[in-house]
Amino acid sequence: MAHSKLSNTFVPCTRRCNRGVPIALARRLLFSPASDPTMPEKKTIEKAKKALREGKQPSTAASEFVREEIEHVREGKHGARSPEQAIAIGLSKARRAGVPLPPPEEGQAPERTRRSARRDYETGQGKRKARAPSKRRAKATTRALEREGRAAVSKQALSSQAKRAAKQHKRRTTRKQPKRKATNQRKRRATTKSTRRRSSPFRSAMSMLSFYENRAGRSLSRSKRRAIRKAKDELRKLFGRPA
Repeated sequence: MAHSKLSNTFVPCTRRCNRGVPIALARRLLFSPASDPTMPEKKTIEKAKKALREGKQPSTAASEFVREEIEHVREGKHGARSPEQAIAIGLSKARRAGVPLPPPEEGQAPERTRRSARRDYETGQGKRKARAPSKRRAKATTRALEREGRAAVSKQALSSQAKRAAKQHKRRTTRKQPKRKATNQRKRRATTKSTRRRSSPFRSAMSMLSFYENRAGRSLSRSKRRAIRKAKDELRKLFGRPA
């Protein structure tokens, strides 16, 4: 009887490899969804597909994979060094599963993270051939995650991460704001607070009446047209303007 560390079950050995574990068993355990932390669950993929069918954003569909990853850490299947690592693993799963979530832009993430996200996105969209699975790499990834703790996905840690992300997003948005837009905002603010009139009352009133007459066009009835012309004559008399 040989004991497998990945599945914690005893399996009889018929054909053994050099380390005493059957080759077929090692492949099955290393690359099955239950043991490989990079493989999403079937129900998560179905939820993401449903969200995309309903017309929701790719980020909403990708959140299902992030939620799955957080649940895995809380259940003790593996750990996470930080909230960002758990979220990154979930987003990587989403992109490789086919969710059209574009990689982060320049300045939003480190260059290494952006390259990895770009590879996952291209693999999920069929633009790049998936790399052949490596037993050694999968085993090393599993062991590295098992050494990490579960404090990274606590409510306090996730809340702090969300606040940091919101501050960074606000800082990036403010930095990218064009100067012209800021200038227009200052002009608009000065216009609303200013008490100085840019035009005389007579000109403003005449412009309003002319606009109403021109906007109505031929659909304006004769009685209303006479009323507008009469109002214009009264304005001229009131302000002492020639007819």
